[in-house]
This record gives sequence, C-alpha cells and structure tokens, in this order.
Amino acid sequence: MADLDHIRNQIADISRRIKNVQLSEIQWVVHQLAKNGYRTISKKNDHQHMFFVDGKFFGVCHHNPGEKQIKSCYVKKFLEVMSDLDLYE
Repeated sequence: MADLDHIRNQIADISRRIKNVQLSEIQWVVHQLAKNGYRTISKKNDHQHMFFVDGKFFGVCHHNPGEKQIKSCYVKKFLEVMSDLDLYE
C-alpha cells in the first residue's frame, strides 16, 4: 500500500504531463486511495471508465483505437476531483 504522500507525488507527476497520461496511471491512484480508506467505485464499459471517489465522480473515455494516452480533458477532470479531495493543489 502506498502512503498518501506517494499518491500525492504521483498525482503531481500526472499534472506535469497532462497530454501523456495512460488510463492505468489513474486506475493506480484510485486503487491506492481505496487501500487508504477512501470510498471508491470503478465501473467500465467498452468506451469509458467511470470513477467515484468519496462521492466525487469523473469519467475517462478510452475508445481511441491505437492510442494509449487519454485526452487531456479527462486528466483535467481527474485533477479537479483530486483537488476537491485535498490530494492535489
């Protein structure tokens, strides 16, 4: 289990490269938050993942064929939610 400082560092790293983030990195953060006592839910379908973290919602669309990176608008929404949870400044 990663401690909250390590999770915050990962979130800050993601924020420095908004256009080069993979879905697996966001999944890792949400998974680690669950291990640290945050209430999380993750649901997916063919086109997107939906995440709920302590009552906050964000989605990540990942249906671009051949692309590993997700679009920056989804990363920005993720960062907005992390900011609301006081995990990112």
